[in-house]
Amino acid sequence: MYYFDGITTPIGRLNIVVSDDALVHIYFPGEKWSEHYERAPKHELITLAKIQLAEYFAGERRIFDLPLALEGTEFQLKVWKTIAKIPYGKTISYADEARKIRKPDAVRAVGTANGKNPIPIIIPCHRVVPKGGGLGGYSGGTQRKKLLLKLEQHHLGQKK
Repeated sequence: MYYFDGITTPIGRLNIVVSDDALVHIYFPGEKWSEHYERAPKHELITLAKIQLAEYFAGERRIFDLPLALEGTEFQLKVWKTIAKIPYGKTISYADEARKIRKPDAVRAVGTANGKNPIPIIIPCHRVVPKGGGLGGYSGGTQRKKLLLKLEQHHLGQKK
């Protein structure tokens, strides 16, 4: 059984989906899902995710501490684990990411896997950008990606 509730953030209302023991998905505003979830605003993991996301957006949290349940191909899981290691306020290129997983020719596949990241922000795929500059794509839209990067840069110099 999966449970959900939402949180209003500076990038819109995010819907948080959990199982009994792990965070499963974060949906951006307008993103559709076909599964049937039970609304559970007081679920322990949903509450914890809301607290940590609120802290992140306030600039008080740089590392998330939530149990995650990731489902994907072996390649996707490898990509998402690499993304999870990108430090707060830093970016890497898709090419750098492909090299880190020892698939230097798989830049497009890396981008595709990033786009299928089920737990954005927590697994910070917004920190991956094109080698030549710009923002690249983002499942939540490039405006949200820009805002997340700007938020992190703003808080990066503040003492934590």
